[in-house]
Amino acid sequence: MNVASVPVTEIRRPARRADGEGSVQVQLDPNVKIGNAKVFAIYGKGGIGKSTTSSNLSAAFSRLGKRVLQIGCDPKHDSTFTLTKKMLPTVIDVLETVDFHAEELRVEDFVFEGYNGVMCVEAGGPPAGTGCGGYVVGQTVKLLKEHHLLEDTDVVIFDVLGDVVCGGFAAPLQHADRALIVTANDFDSIFAMNRIVQAIGAKAKNYNVRLGGVIANRSAATDQIDKYNQRIGLKLAAHFPDLDVIRRSRLKKSTLFEMEYSPELEAVQNEYMRLAASLWLGTEPLNAVPMKDRDIFDLLGFD
Repeated sequence: MNVASVPVTEIRRPARRADGEGSVQVQLDPNVKIGNAKVFAIYGKGGIGKSTTSSNLSAAFSRLGKRVLQIGCDPKHDSTFTLTKKMLPTVIDVLETVDFHAEELRVEDFVFEGYNGVMCVEAGGPPAGTGCGGYVVGQTVKLLKEHHLLEDTDVVIFDVLGDVVCGGFAAPLQHADRALIVTANDFDSIFAMNRIVQAIGAKAKNYNVRLGGVIANRSAATDQIDKYNQRIGLKLAAHFPDLDVIRRSRLKKSTLFEMEYSPELEAVQNEYMRLAASLWLGTEPLNAVPMKDRDIFDLLGFD
């Protein structure tokens, strides 16, 4: 089977108004459930630092003694390289080597151990402009289930691509308990966050996923984020400033927990540990109501 052309039988117009009204989306198998693990999906506009956030959050969970699985959901397949120190082959890559006969795959073909035992998978995706990322995410979860890899996992983190309209964006919402949005303290990031809130709200009508909070990233202040959160009913879950050590950690292909000690680094590590601990204990679902695009222009900015 060529992933570039998803069979017609796997595409439908959703019958239920709440789930993708008027859209054509990949039909995921409703019987494929992740199990008892706590599942988090990390969202945000492209380039905002979702992979950095996801990888360091996975590392923090592992340091709490949790068995962690991180799934990269972007065709760029760069979600887990700070955990594994390399670019992993994607699920699509390895499926192609066996002519898409999934039963011929071994676990070690697509699951790789990273920092402190974090298990890493890169779903990958079809070539640009040729297919749906939602199909790839669905196949990845199915493979993990078939190989019993989800039964011994405490935490699953989906690192989701930034395109709000793509099926690859929507697919993790079928499995996640909480969706977290990474944003910076600027107009463009918050504008994108508003669209993500809208998308997650639509999916929450049919799935168990709920908004879990906002992660402020690369930001000295959070005044604009706070203004938006207060208006629509979101809460700040964590705050990470724009520090050079974070940039250097990506260049060194390392998590922040492997970098040379400094007081500012310790503060960031502690914030990741605090976030992981609070997510593990459970966060209240947030019923945010997104704003109209034009209203965001009026809300944000300096008085």
